Amino acid sequence: MEPIRFAAIGLDHSHIYDQTDMLIRAGAEFVSFYSDKDDLAAAYGARFPQARRVADVREILEEASIALVTGAGIPDQRAADAIAAMRHGKDVLFDKPGMVSLDQLAEVKKVQAETGRIYAVYYSEHIETRCTVKAGELIADGAIGRVIHTAGFGPHRLGHNKRPDWFFDRARYGGILTDIAAHQFEQFLFFTGAEDAEVVGATVANLGHPATPGLQDFGETILKAPGCTGYIRVDWFTPDGLPTWGDGRLTILGTEGYIELRKYVDIGGQPETDHLFLVDQKGVKRIDCTHQDRPYGRQLLNDIRNRTETAMPQARTFKAMELALRAQAAAEGTAR
Repeated sequence: MEPIRFAAIGLDHSHIYDQTDMLIRAGAEFVSFYSDKDDLAAAYGARFPQARRVADVREILEEASIALVTGAGIPDQRAADAIAAMRHGKDVLFDKPGMVSLDQLAEVKKVQAETGRIYAVYYSEHIETRCTVKAGELIADGAIGRVIHTAGFGPHRLGHNKRPDWFFDRARYGGILTDIAAHQFEQFLFFTGAEDAEVVGATVANLGHPATPGLQDFGETILKAPGCTGYIRVDWFTPDGLPTWGDGRLTILGTEGYIELRKYVDIGGQPETDHLFLVDQKGVKRIDCTHQDRPYGRQLLNDIRNRTETAMPQARTFKAMELALRAQAAAEGTAR
């Protein structure tokens, strides 16, 4: 079986390294990449010397043997990059947020429907986090009954001196709920099985960084769907004393128990990452997720070969971004 060949367009966010690693780990062949920024291209090329930097993005778009384009450019550019790739017959995997406005979302959905290409978003806090994948398996097996509520938390460390100018420009990054909380919206849909949800309320603010007024450093929202609700909080207030970039957590409440995920650190003292706690009618159990398989990359490559939707339904990919954009609009008073 011939490997899926892929290329990268847009290197502005470091998630592109993780996206690339995942695809290579799944068996894809990395062919080429494009960036108009020499410093980003040099570092990326040093990490992935098997790929050739091209001088013109058309070399990627017009290369028939490239089946997949991945990218993590500046968020307001990602929709246009994905649209160009789909119109050239490529399936795409772009970092979240896949777009920064409802208008961009509508155009991406239109082109995806017209071309029949796969449009995927790199929701890494689910697909590449071992404990989150394990939680999905447990819930599918009925470990906590029917899911009735999720509470997702996405705190991040700002690292002010390492951020580019676009990071502080609301129009470019899309707002904190659009950007960070896209992860939590996708997980709400996945774990509850909801196909849609109502944004009951949402808030965004700059509460602690007056020197960068374009930065939204806090956001929260409440969701409601038939038979379930959800709460999401994201922020840029992770203190330097935490030994990682953020204490990301998810609590999933079911009718017969609950699961808590401490994804990147356990401040209770357990080492490493991917801590899963299951509480049910029998007791409390900590489940080791160290060797948990993460099948998304392989599934995506098989979907490209077979024109299927096993990695993630196309509808959920879009709906998570739609909810993030609608919550952002509601928080800013521009809901429509």
